[in-house]
Amino acid sequence: MKNYNQIKNLPFKELRDISQRTIENHWGKLYQGYVKKWQEIQNKLEKVDLPSANATFSELRALKVEETFATNAVILHEAYFDILGGEGMPEGEIIKAIERDFNSFEGWLEEFKALGLASRGWVILAYDFNEGRLKNYIADAHNLYGIWGAAPIVVLDVYEHAYFIDFGTDKKSYIETFFQNLNWQAINKKYLKISKPC
Repeated sequence: MKNYNQIKNLPFKELRDISQRTIENHWGKLYQGYVKKWQEIQNKLEKVDLPSANATFSELRALKVEETFATNAVILHEAYFDILGGEGMPEGEIIKAIERDFNSFEGWLEEFKALGLASRGWVILAYDFNEGRLKNYIADAHNLYGIWGAAPIVVLDVYEHAYFIDFGTDKKSYIETFFQNLNWQAINKKYLKISKPC
């Protein structure tokens, strides 16, 4: 069971060509800040004035909207960090599933990288339970464009905080570096857990 107010440990010590400074800012400050903000929102929801609820503006509405932002920020950041720290060598049943659903691994990779350049926030390879297959999605913010009934497997953070210290405006080089650091064993394990639950 997921506990959104518990900070997860990093599954790696360091990454190739992504600095410790970037990781300390991204994981140590930003991600952990979202976890703390999620808890703050939960505390306020316990005491919110329900009779004042209103669609134009009310504290209840504001808290519930920002709850989606904070919750998805935690989910997506954890999914991003959980698959880093590997050698970037594709392996496992996930590769067969990608080939099945995108015609080839290379075709999926080309589309995913292009989406990285097109998105303002996230690129997500998800298992879509509605269609029973893998799909690529983008999200310009944590709580925009999410698909109900889809579980993230490969998550790429393309907000500037993820790469600007190391790559400046060269988002394309950051995306290439992301793929060199992927842990495909972790990705495959996540895919199997999601697509073939016990």
